[in-house]
Amino acid sequence: MHIAILGRQPAISIAELERVYGDVSWFSEISALVQPSAEADYIDIQRLGGSQKAGKVVLQVPGRDWRAASLKIVQHYSKAWAKKDGKITLGISAYGFSEGPRDIQKTGLVLKSKLKPTGTSLRLIPNQEAALSTATSHHNKLGLADNKVELIVVKGQSGIVIAESTGAQNITALAARDQGRPKRDAFVGMLPPKLAQIMINLAGLEKGLILDPFCGTGVILQEGLLMGYNVFGSDIAEKMISYTEANIQWLENNHDFKNQTAEWTVGDATTTTWQSNINDTPQKLKIDAVVAEGYLGQPFSAPPSNSKLTEVRGNTNHILSEFLKNLAGQIEPGTPVVFGVPAWKDIDGRFTHLPLLTKVEDLGFSYVELRNVRPDQLLYFRPDQIVAREILVLVKN
Repeated sequence: MHIAILGRQPAISIAELERVYGDVSWFSEISALVQPSAEADYIDIQRLGGSQKAGKVVLQVPGRDWRAASLKIVQHYSKAWAKKDGKITLGISAYGFSEGPRDIQKTGLVLKSKLKPTGTSLRLIPNQEAALSTATSHHNKLGLADNKVELIVVKGQSGIVIAESTGAQNITALAARDQGRPKRDAFVGMLPPKLAQIMINLAGLEKGLILDPFCGTGVILQEGLLMGYNVFGSDIAEKMISYTEANIQWLENNHDFKNQTAEWTVGDATTTTWQSNINDTPQKLKIDAVVAEGYLGQPFSAPPSNSKLTEVRGNTNHILSEFLKNLAGQIEPGTPVVFGVPAWKDIDGRFTHLPLLTKVEDLGFSYVELRNVRPDQLLYFRPDQIVAREILVLVKN
């Protein structure tokens, strides 16, 4: 059994885990228990955009008291690490407890004193908070070697689990792919690479070709290639296609994609017939999944007036509905479609949604049923954003 520490919007994070690993359940408000398949008995944290850390559960403690967890840690690891060769680097992260960083640090200091007489050397990473930040875990390479250990201690409804980290999200690589690309465009929106990862994973596709009909600067195509998929992108703006080409070429300079294909073309998503020209002969594109951030309408820095919202909502709904109608005739039944659409937040924090959300059946699609979350919980936004991304996880009827 494994545990994942979920991201800033836990509902989206657990939905991603469910689509990738299947056997997933809530453990606490910020964590999920995961049972990977026997063939892949670990959580690949670098594949996941929505989880901060992952670890293999090694101990379970009854109750919900930090003192019980602390005693269990000292008891177990003072024996397990006695006379261990080489210095151990240890970090302890506690989630869901009322104790502060000094209490968490004290557990490590007690363990260190117990190990010293056995000849085991332990370096303890200081706790600024009860849980180490993802950056601290990543930069110290915790979970990536036998002597670099992070204990992830989580209090849930059914007790406490203690897990050994198998890695933290690689924030350095994510930032490099986001900020290091040669072409970016703030006006059309900048899809974060980790959100692109989440959306690709929500498709539940093991292999094949992903179509992004609103590819913009190519972030979904970029992440799809890195995750092992073939990709095809289109966009109505020639400028965006030129940006996509530059960004993919930049990516190919740093990665080997010999066994994968990447294509892009100018095209209106509401009317285009997607065709591959990989062999210089146009042929019908075999689409295994569609992953896209659709047209979000104009950006807002403050909630729009009712009349303006009605105008923008109606225009956006029309474009995206026409796209889904066009798409429905070009993909096979059962094809997954993960589609980011806008939702607008008002001054009271309530959201206005697109009318098409209740019309997907009429457009030829159904919502994928998720066990852990409802479709209306898949809203991705920062606190200061007016236009949120609402992620629809659909399947072609």
